[in-house]
Amino acid sequence: MISKAKILIKKLAKKVGLCEPSSTNLLLIRDEMTQDSTLGKLYIDGEYECETLELPWLDNKQSVSCIPDGSYNVKIRSADESRNYKYNHLIVQEVPNRSYILFHIGNTTKDSRGCILSGKTRKKNFVGLSKKAHNSLMDNLINKGERAGNINLIIKNR
Repeated sequence: MISKAKILIKKLAKKVGLCEPSSTNLLLIRDEMTQDSTLGKLYIDGEYECETLELPWLDNKQSVSCIPDGSYNVKIRSADESRNYKYNHLIVQEVPNRSYILFHIGNTTKDSRGCILSGKTRKKNFVGLSKKAHNSLMDNLINKGERAGNINLIIKNR
């Protein structure tokens, strides 16, 4: 019954000129920044998705710092596009003076060279259940279908 209602609402929205958003929006709110790490929360289209762990802010220095706050385009990168990661992951594009900034599996900053790690739990300098969180993140983005082809990331520091 609910699925029929969703289909009907979508058809009605198209008739009156309302369309689904043309992109998927990720919001990363960094809420704990220490000399050893940066912790945050990731949202997809306003819905909480997971915890995040990054390196500390060290002036955007390659391999030792998190990336600057701001807006970025993100692309889903398949396992066959990577030599190191044998699972789907995200690549953050057009980061100033940086390349290959990824969202991938990992638990501590030792698992990152500037990338963003996802987890279901967190504590100081750590995210837990990273594989579960990453798989959920990727599944949710892939389930958005064509909208997932245009992913926007906004990173905000608290």
